Amino acid sequence: MTKAELIASIASDVKGTKADAGRYLNATLSAIQKALKKGDSVPLVGFGTFSVTKRKSRKGRHPQTGETLKIPARKVVRFSAGKNLREAVDKKWKK
Repeated sequence: MTKAELIASIASDVKGTKADAGRYLNATLSAIQKALKKGDSVPLVGFGTFSVTKRKSRKGRHPQTGETLKIPARKVVRFSAGKNLREAVDKKWKK
């Protein structure tokens, strides 16, 4: 699903305009991004949790030359799916 398809789906569900749905989606994504940038986690009950973790520096290898190189430490975004999302995706979780 593309962002445009998601906006159309939101507009259809709330019986609003695509322009309004686009603004709401962009505002939501912006708020999540700002929270993650500050280092906060963003739990969305029933959907999942976005969080930031630190990845340590490590040694890597250039695939063409075989040269060893150092991959620097960095922060990465993680997403952990919530129970309801897991159940919706994988029917066998439901009993």
